[in-house]
Amino acid sequence: MDVEKYLSRIGCSAPCSPTLKTLRHLHLNHLLTVPFEDLSIHMGERKRRGGFCYENNGLFSWLLSQLGFEVHILAAQVKNRFTGAYGPPFDHFIMMVTLDGHRWLCDVGFGDGFQLPLSLETDSPQRQSHGVYRLRAQDNLVFMEVQSRGDAVKPEEDTAWNALYKFTLEPCQREDFRAMCDYHQSSLSSIFFCKSLCSLLLPDGRITIIGRKLIITSLHTEEDQPVKTTTDFTDEEITELLKDKFRIMLPSPLTPKDVDIVTG
Repeated sequence: MDVEKYLSRIGCSAPCSPTLKTLRHLHLNHLLTVPFEDLSIHMGERKRRGGFCYENNGLFSWLLSQLGFEVHILAAQVKNRFTGAYGPPFDHFIMMVTLDGHRWLCDVGFGDGFQLPLSLETDSPQRQSHGVYRLRAQDNLVFMEVQSRGDAVKPEEDTAWNALYKFTLEPCQREDFRAMCDYHQSSLSSIFFCKSLCSLLLPDGRITIIGRKLIITSLHTEEDQPVKTTTDFTDEEITELLKDKFRIMLPSPLTPKDVDIVTG
């Protein structure tokens, strides 16, 4: 791979010294330019687009290493928003970057996650543009949590926190994720196999396609609460939306998929 082409793809330019300012800039720009998507599973090919965690975070960890950052790959288990159960080991690919002895969690492959690296040196809330997050340690696990919408003005003791995933700080190798990567491409219990999706961070919200639905979340509203709008489209319109909103040119028509996930 070519570092300069990668940087150009995410709207950055060399030189990029391994500093916190650079890390924050690269992390945010990656989320704003490279979609979180699983279209290859449903198209049977891979072009200049984005990917899910194993692809986006796998590539981003490589880029950071090439730029001189100290990077350790970590494995997380995602919490199912329907059942509340956590996925198996190596369910999610994340990374830890160490700068001047300070550890930072990076993740550009989760979809609706944090926007900037999160400090692993504190369990205090960390406020960002799209939400408030915290990393809560419990025994040998760390839980990545987001503050419930509307709780930002409540006292800390009254705030509700939702766990998105849990992980340990034990370093992993890329090949450790091979079996789960295959699983997510073929299992009726995986959202990626059951639903064609594409999502991209926006400066003021997020735009997502799941199946034949376009979901737009706007954060900055008069009510100071996120507003979500959902619109149904035809197969042909979804293909056009991918081109217009995500700059994804498909080589052949996509048949959107949105079937129930098998649980239990």
